Amino acid sequence: MVFLYFLVIVLTFLSLSNITANSTDRMDDFSDIESRFALRSNNEPDDDLCYIIPGQPQTIVECNFNPDTKTFIVIHGWTVTGMYESWVSKLVTALYEREPSANVLVVDWLVRAQQHYPTSAAYTKLVGRDVAKFVNWLQAELEYPWEKLHLLGYSLGAHVAGIAGLLTKDKVNRITGLDPAGPSFEYADAQSTLSPDDALFVDVLHTNTRGSPDRSIGIQRPVGHIDFYPNGGTFQPGCDLQNTMMMVATTGLRNMDQIVKCSHERSIHLFIDSLINSEQESMGYRCSSKETFNKGVCLSCRKNRCNKVGYGVNKVRSRRSSRMYMKTRDMMPFKVFHYQVKVHFFGKTKISYNDQPMKISLYGYSGEKENIPYVMPSLNTNTTVSFLLTTDVDIGELLMVKLVWEKDMLISWPWWSADTLHIRKLRIKSGETQSRVIFVAKDGEFSYLTRGGDAAVFVKDKEAQSSHKSERLHKLRMQGSSFTKSSKE
Repeated sequence: MVFLYFLVIVLTFLSLSNITANSTDRMDDFSDIESRFALRSNNEPDDDLCYIIPGQPQTIVECNFNPDTKTFIVIHGWTVTGMYESWVSKLVTALYEREPSANVLVVDWLVRAQQHYPTSAAYTKLVGRDVAKFVNWLQAELEYPWEKLHLLGYSLGAHVAGIAGLLTKDKVNRITGLDPAGPSFEYADAQSTLSPDDALFVDVLHTNTRGSPDRSIGIQRPVGHIDFYPNGGTFQPGCDLQNTMMMVATTGLRNMDQIVKCSHERSIHLFIDSLINSEQESMGYRCSSKETFNKGVCLSCRKNRCNKVGYGVNKVRSRRSSRMYMKTRDMMPFKVFHYQVKVHFFGKTKISYNDQPMKISLYGYSGEKENIPYVMPSLNTNTTVSFLLTTDVDIGELLMVKLVWEKDMLISWPWWSADTLHIRKLRIKSGETQSRVIFVAKDGEFSYLTRGGDAAVFVKDKEAQSSHKSERLHKLRMQGSSFTKSSKE
């Protein structure tokens, strides 16, 4: 029986593999379309009350499709229940909140999406062709501008969007991939997955890439023009077992699936966040790896090295995909502020430790954030360390920094001699403003960092000028024509 089951899956996959190869065949025949296309309204975002049916132009009018504004096409992923998940209506609502006059269509392929995962994964080719046929017909019927079409796909739906973009007569303006599915797609060719060639601009959020390739829930490799990896892309804050079990306890068993899907679905909520909290958009920074990013050395915005995450992304297209990283909070609004802290440790005696607990406090014109926990991977005398520090508070221009080296033992014996490091200055760069500021010891040439002792205090160096020029140039770029234009497209 097991052999027959896998044989059916293989035959299904092989029978569907020729669809993209013969992409021009029968694209004007709508009789084999099984997917349905519901135009949801702002007043009823939860329900599919009106379907636009390919080949029946009267349904365009009946559903009150607006040909003069942009259109979003939302594509769900694999489902166990055969029902829409709660995020669908939340995304529809957020899209209408940001673009009240838009058309928001939801693709219903629930029957095919409810099969065993390998079968549903193979069906993405058929569903992608359904979507392409629908888009081609709608565009031809209304002479609808291609630049007004934006496809959003989650999990398997991201690959459906990619295949649809490959098969349309012209390129749609944008495809957003929300943690595209990994299993069956990590090593697949570009015609079978979402890829940069599927739209004029493809942006992707990767939020659940833990595990070996092809076994992680979300695809690990970049598949867009810009690929964002929030919190390294592997695991999202607030999605640990304790938090998800608490959610189930307070909201009921209907959220039991969040134990598995929390990080995967975070991609959707990050995009929703960018729609409804447009004044608090998260920033991503181009970097080679999450390990390098955690050292704080990638907070540059020169030559398109940073970008807004989500709806307001600046549509930068390059030959190679840009991997971008950022940190987030565990709830909306997800935005945090990124700082690179660079410090040189002096000492009279040789000191060498690993994984040392620190507490860092930041004080600025607009606010303060005290006792930010940080574990220093290595702490050695006469070395320079760079690390990434984040806060969810908008501190504004930094004025003072405090650094505490905590004890990592419960008992301090009377004869215990506390180790002490000497610090002359801190160099801090802000990712969000691009300012660079030097902080010096508040009293004397050095500030002393003692294990289990008082805070080492640093104040802004009055003699060293902060990089106001870089800050002004960055502000112009963020508020200037390229970003403003991209958010309106």
